[in-house]
Amino acid sequence: MTGAGKRPRTRFRPLDGLLLLDKPAGLSSNQAMQRARHIFRARKAGHTGSLDPLATGLLPICFGEATKIAGLLLGADKAYLATAVLGITTDTDDADGVTLRQRVVPPLDDADIEAALVPLRGEIEQRAPMYSALKQGGEPLYAKARRGEAIEAPVRNITVHSLRLLERENERLQLSVECGSGTYIRSLVRDLGESLGCGAHVEQLRRTWVDPFRQPRMFTLEELEALAGQGDAVLDSALLPIEAGLADFARVDLDEAQTRTLSYGQPALPATKPQVAAGTTVAVHDQDRRVLGIGRIDHAGWVHPQRLFAWAIAPQR
Repeated sequence: MTGAGKRPRTRFRPLDGLLLLDKPAGLSSNQAMQRARHIFRARKAGHTGSLDPLATGLLPICFGEATKIAGLLLGADKAYLATAVLGITTDTDDADGVTLRQRVVPPLDDADIEAALVPLRGEIEQRAPMYSALKQGGEPLYAKARRGEAIEAPVRNITVHSLRLLERENERLQLSVECGSGTYIRSLVRDLGESLGCGAHVEQLRRTWVDPFRQPRMFTLEELEALAGQGDAVLDSALLPIEAGLADFARVDLDEAQTRTLSYGQPALPATKPQVAAGTTVAVHDQDRRVLGIGRIDHAGWVHPQRLFAWAIAPQR
């Protein structure tokens, strides 16, 4: 029995699949994931790349066996819509931070802004924000920054595929960004502001897609709670199969004997040699077109298992 005023404990269940969550502002990615996990009552969950508490938009969440491909989705390309405010610099490089400096925004036209955007495109070096989840000495930078420690945020190589000015209204710029993994939009806006001579910070940020989910049907937490009230079958219809997260990976099909070999953790040789380069990560399927897991191709065309899903692993005797 539960005590007066206490909520009943959640009875978690085994559940496999992918949820495309529309993360609300004000929650960390982990808080949003835990909310979704409790709505689905999923025993195991993981997300695929943090969004700042200020940010909204696509946060793919992996339940159960799907957590085995979370690392692959972490490295995927992503797209954002950002609102940058010129003239104000904050300690976090976004609107959640403390104002460090205010400067007059000089007269700027679209050509001035475009000229400042050019060096921020392509393969560039970027200094991460001081308030970030990157670890230094085993501790997140934001923890050190909150204690007032002097820290040197790391510089990393990133790729910005596209960075465009969509709209401008006074000191606010609407930007579209498509980038590789590890890119901080806060840092792009910070560096843009410095290039323009007035500083800048992110006021709003929304992630619109993550490969391979280019046109995602996202669900808010409120929508999921409403679906949960209609029963597990209706709620679970919001999930994508694990295969959806592997859509961009080359596919290899195995017959029954090859599948059995792979299930024991041994490499298998497909009847048809995969037309991919050695070292390529592939999605492996059995003769019934069921996904088995992730493999890697060697020079001779053998498939070496990397991460197999539970149903593909032979029971130990």
